[in-house]
Amino acid sequence: MTQKRLTIADLRALKGKRQLSMLRVETLEEAEAAEKAGIDMLSVPPQLLGPAFREAAPTIFAIPGLEYGDYVSAEEYLRAAFRAMKAGGDAVYCAASLSIIRRLGEEGIPVCSHTGLIPSKATWTGGFKAVGNTAESALSIWHQVKALEEAGAFAAEIEVVPEDVARAISERTSLVMISMGAGSGCDAQYLFTDDVLGQNRGHVPRHAKIYRNFAAEFDRLQNERVAAFREFHADVTSGAYPESRHKLSVERSELDAFLSQISQNN
Repeated sequence: MTQKRLTIADLRALKGKRQLSMLRVETLEEAEAAEKAGIDMLSVPPQLLGPAFREAAPTIFAIPGLEYGDYVSAEEYLRAAFRAMKAGGDAVYCAASLSIIRRLGEEGIPVCSHTGLIPSKATWTGGFKAVGNTAESALSIWHQVKALEEAGAFAAEIEVVPEDVARAISERTSLVMISMGAGSGCDAQYLFTDDVLGQNRGHVPRHAKIYRNFAAEFDRLQNERVAAFREFHADVTSGAYPESRHKLSVERSELDAFLSQISQNN
């Protein structure tokens, strides 16, 4: 039986029954790999969507991100959301105001929002650090989640929040809660492919788990690239390239006729 793509109704029905897997992908190759691996959900840049994406990942629930600051008015968000859905998205990520989330919902566009550490708004919570580790901070997250629920969002990413706090919130909301560094008490676990594949050369988050060392492989390939270019340069300089097998030949009679013609024209 062919696996079907999850719907909003499916995701809601699965809440509390099993953990969903979610990755952030940036390329069609990563999307195809996620499909073959059985990943449930993907976060994707809107420009990745289209027929080629759906050919690569036909059964994965895809959430294109309407990045905060790229759009301003509700109308801009709405137009971008419709484009993303038409291109193959199943929902949209939106960390804008409640009024914009509500407006998207009024048009039947499923919205996944954000709580906890919200990178685009991190200055309000003290920068890039854990959120919800005091009763006051945890209560603020709870109120945000209930407000998102009331505004019509179907899901929310909850980022870098203590596990017990995230679990208590997830158990008390209808939203599908997507954990990024918020422990196993939520409905889905979300990582970036850069971290999973070990190709992140910057700061590696505490919650990241590295399954492969692509950075080392990229370094090896770069060293091989430099070596190949160096050998090519040396061959050109010495005359070792091109060899006879890299060259075209011409019949002697044709060459003589050509040379005779250009000699007469000189």
